[in-house]
Amino acid sequence: MLAEASTKDISVATNPKDFEASKKVAKQGGNVAKVARQELEAKTGKKVVTALNANDALKALHEDTRKQNQKREIGFNESQ
Repeated sequence: MLAEASTKDISVATNPKDFEASKKVAKQGGNVAKVARQELEAKTGKKVVTALNANDALKALHEDTRKQNQKREIGFNESQ
């Protein structure tokens, strides 16, 4: 999303006149996102882009939440 937003903003600011100029703007927008990703990875020590797609990530999150809720329910039932 950062690449797209950056490209749009650069395009608005520079108003490319033809396809070649638009291609340059697109590359610049992509570079903004690349640099931001690299800096974030350097600061956190973790990869931002993984082989895990959004659906898999949501399924994993849902499963973790379900397990946490089960643990809470077990603890709640034992304390009664």
